[in-house]
Amino acid sequence: MVTTIEFPFVLPSGYTDDEGVVHREGNMRLATAYDEIAPLNDARVRNNPGYLVIILLSRVINKLGGLRHINTRVMEGLPSQDFVYLQDLYRRINEQGHARLPVSCPHCHEQFEVEVQPPGEA
Repeated sequence: MVTTIEFPFVLPSGYTDDEGVVHREGNMRLATAYDEIAPLNDARVRNNPGYLVIILLSRVINKLGGLRHINTRVMEGLPSQDFVYLQDLYRRINEQGHARLPVSCPHCHEQFEVEVQPPGEA
């Protein structure tokens, strides 16, 4: 049995569905090699390479609020700051295996890691 590693997130703004419900909390799983290769066969990516990240994110986001299906339409409807947030999260968890950033205290200069959260979250 394969265990899927998922990383919870909270979007800065959130996706607003057709009924006006805002969806902010979700989970992103680690990507597989197939997740990164499969979109290359999509005509939308061949016509516009920038579309790759939309397909890729729609494949690795397992949950977003109460939405039953996360697809490219959802990714296309995200506010820009949410899209950038998800791209950054994708890079961090797939390149480094976690959603933490190294920081240092501005007063004592001690170095430590913090779990990244969007603006306004405590």
